[in-house]
Amino acid sequence: MEEMTSLLAQYGLALVFANVLLTQLGLPVPAIPTLIVAGLLAQQNQLSAAAVLAVAVAASLLGDLPWFIAGRAFGHRVLNALCRVAIEPDSCVKQTENIFERWGAPSLMFAKFVPGFAIVAPPIAGALRLATAPFFAYSAIGAALWAGVALAVGMIFHEQVEWVLRWLEEMGKGALLVIGLAVGCYVAVKWVERALLIRFLRSVRISVDELHELLEREEKPVILDARSAAARRLDPRRIPGALAVDIDAPERALPQVAADKEIVVYCT
Repeated sequence: MEEMTSLLAQYGLALVFANVLLTQLGLPVPAIPTLIVAGLLAQQNQLSAAAVLAVAVAASLLGDLPWFIAGRAFGHRVLNALCRVAIEPDSCVKQTENIFERWGAPSLMFAKFVPGFAIVAPPIAGALRLATAPFFAYSAIGAALWAGVALAVGMIFHEQVEWVLRWLEEMGKGALLVIGLAVGCYVAVKWVERALLIRFLRSVRISVDELHELLEREEKPVILDARSAAARRLDPRRIPGALAVDIDAPERALPQVAADKEIVVYCT
């Protein structure tokens, strides 16, 4: 940790820029610790808080731009690819679409504070054809709030931050081991949950051919399109005869269905 402080004191703005840029590009390199330590150094007059904030915002926008362009070019395919590698893929797309559907472009202002939303917000903004100017405006505000909060924490709680840095320095490699084990356990639990979810879904899933056979019968099944409104705009393809429903309140659009009626649900 002493090395990190020394590096920030010596290469402050360049290190902040690189760290934030890599974070926004999707690499697992957390920028919050760097920004908090930068706030500590700003409180000690070793760095300019305004310069750190400006650099962080610039790096954040530069990191968000490729995802925005990818969303504009490839639409829902980018979101599906991102959520396949997410720790919580079952809620990744749905949560993101719901937030953007409810708040629209202003949701970019708090996207970086919502786990899982930060990396997915730029491509969904591009996929939904948000204009470039509002995207940059709201993203800049969001980046300023995100980086500003971390800087403020470092400046206001500088004594506590210094104590934590000293404690980590005294622990040496033990601190890295504890942190590594905690992160490893968290990721392991999430991957087990993911595997169990996928196993369950496979046990209740039917194939396209099986659904086609059901649709050829006289007694056709009820088909529910449980995708969000945003997802249906991103990918307008649909199964013929499917009823669009809100997965959290399906009874609003679902007619009275006999108890023996087969129901097929599909989502994002």
